[in-house]
Amino acid sequence: MFNKVLIANRGEIALRILRACKELGIATVAVHSTADDEAMHVRLADESVCIGPPPSRDSYLNIHQIVAACEITGADAVHPGYGFLSENAKFAEILEAHNINFIGPTAHHISIMGDKIEAKRTAAKFGIPVVPGSDGGVTDPVEAKRIAAEIGYPVIIKAAAGGGGRGMKVARSEADLSVALDTARTEAGAAFGNDAVYIEKFLDKPRHIEVQVVGDGRGKGIHLGERDCSLQRRHQKVWEEATSPALNDAERERIGMICANAVAEMGYRGAGTIEFLYEDGAFYFIEMNTRLQVEHPVTEAITGIDLVHEQMRVASGAGLSATQEQIVFNGHAIECRINAEDPRTFMPSPGVITHYHTPGGLGVRVDSGVYAGYSIPPYYDSLIGKLIVHGRNRVECMMRLRRALGEFVIDGISSTLPLFLDLVENPDIANGDYDIHWLEKYLAAHKDER
Repeated sequence: MFNKVLIANRGEIALRILRACKELGIATVAVHSTADDEAMHVRLADESVCIGPPPSRDSYLNIHQIVAACEITGADAVHPGYGFLSENAKFAEILEAHNINFIGPTAHHISIMGDKIEAKRTAAKFGIPVVPGSDGGVTDPVEAKRIAAEIGYPVIIKAAAGGGGRGMKVARSEADLSVALDTARTEAGAAFGNDAVYIEKFLDKPRHIEVQVVGDGRGKGIHLGERDCSLQRRHQKVWEEATSPALNDAERERIGMICANAVAEMGYRGAGTIEFLYEDGAFYFIEMNTRLQVEHPVTEAITGIDLVHEQMRVASGAGLSATQEQIVFNGHAIECRINAEDPRTFMPSPGVITHYHTPGGLGVRVDSGVYAGYSIPPYYDSLIGKLIVHGRNRVECMMRLRRALGEFVIDGISSTLPLFLDLVENPDIANGDYDIHWLEKYLAAHKDER
């Protein structure tokens, strides 16, 4: 196992990784910007290094500063968390060149899965079901019309190098296609420096299902079940649960083993998430995230497996801690992402948290790096923390979630707590009857009430 791990991240995920390291007896190094001098992970780490001013490009995205921090402190491994440099193949390569372990996949797999077109080809090669669409990038409107006519309208145009809804346009007829293609390419080029786009069949009412996998890099792979991430706003996940209310045991086992076998065959190392759209009993590959997901705690809750421990095991060469046969799914878990945002407008709400009280009790977990008196900086994402609740079944989980939300206190800034208090009382949510468009329709219908 590693002697000292540098945590190349901030906020709740940095604290999450730090705790895992302490449990494994590994020394920790926190890197931080000047805006995060008083962050909890900085306070608790064995060592800390300031790597630059508040803008991410000058600190958390500054590869040279992070490598220098490793050399100064003697860190022999880096955990990137999620976001920032977690899916940057160049970062992984540079660390390797400096004999520093990257706690994640190889640069090769990061690169393949970071290109949506190549990821889709790779998924199909290893037997993962994919959405019908173009085999590669499309720039010619005539070619786009031919592909769209072949797979049938509506179609969606996506940025090959992107995510988060940028460079993504829907065309419901041939008349829409040329404008959608041009707009998507322009947005993709501006957002990602790459205007390559591809075309896929657009599904009207799908769910967003993702399968958690871990590979040892030596031909073994396991899956830890699926998560349902269908409650989204502007393609950003808000509420995740495991297991999905939409799947039965046979579907869960089938798609899980397809994914586990795929990561084994490709020699994948580390944790990863294979994401799908799911409609009418069929799965369609979207992408593979080659990192820890924000929503990983719900998987930990139903399996009892610490995913950060697992990442460190396989990165150090120790192998997987369990076989597929040893993994048992226990109960149901839900995560709510609580953001520093106005619940009516969703505008960021930076500022000082004056009072902060987290819920507790059996089956309740809060992953957060904030505290009373902490100032939410305006430079980064608005995530305050994650409320994760586990129950023996979904009904018990929902009841526990309702209680926990009622105990949560965050004063001094606006937060999205009121949204979750509304959702937990909604009959569609109680019944698990929602798709990826449900939340935005709900928000539009109730905008005057909030």
